[in-house]
Amino acid sequence: MDIRWAGGDVNLMRKFANELVTLNPDLILSNSTPVTAALQRATQTIPIVFAIVGDPLGSGFVASLAHPGGNITGLGMFEESIVSKWLDLLTQIAPGFPRATFMFNPDTAPYIRSFFLPSFNASVKSLKIEGTTAQVRGEAEIEAAIASVAREPKGVLIVGPDNFMDIHRRLIISQTAKYAVPTIYHLPDSAREGGLISYGADFGDIFHRAARYADRILRGDKASELPVQLPVKYLMIINLQTAKALGLAVPPALLVTADEVME
Repeated sequence: MDIRWAGGDVNLMRKFANELVTLNPDLILSNSTPVTAALQRATQTIPIVFAIVGDPLGSGFVASLAHPGGNITGLGMFEESIVSKWLDLLTQIAPGFPRATFMFNPDTAPYIRSFFLPSFNASVKSLKIEGTTAQVRGEAEIEAAIASVAREPKGVLIVGPDNFMDIHRRLIISQTAKYAVPTIYHLPDSAREGGLISYGADFGDIFHRAARYADRILRGDKASELPVQLPVKYLMIINLQTAKALGLAVPPALLVTADEVME
């Protein structure tokens, strides 16, 4: 087994993708959209099983979810409707907010524009609130974006499902605490490490299912004939300490539905 970790660096992803293809493995497991994109450029023959990909169809990895058609298949991590769920949870935990900002890196998560933003725009319109985006590519831009959300009272933040955001989650957590911005994440560790609330797919379950796909391909099945699967398990983590620090009272009905409560 050969392993490469690019740490959110798109250039390293491309370099490592070429290295792995040169090794001529029987199969490659990829984690995230930009890693899968780098591997797709590097090979159209070696089977690839992806995990934690936002929009496999819109990203051009497969011809359709039911019939991938090429050398790539795997596990998606979201459905478009999750955006309305994030806003609903923020509405319950921080009621009365007049605006919501969706923060993401357009370089590492280009799928957010086509996959998530239409749902985000429809959801904020339905809630009769203002919706804005913050496109960030570095730590200084993250800090500036969070400070901007805090300039107008009662703004809330959605941290986009993005490898870049996950890597910088501690900075985001510290800045949203500094500026008292209620924030929702998709990654459980974000809430465990001090973020207000997280709701997203159970990554452990996704990787277990990706391993089963890898096993099937190594035993002779074709990636082109294995349908892309979507999450079946989601986790919600609430950090009560952070809620109290923000002056928010978490409804008991929301607490009882949480998978974990950090006290």
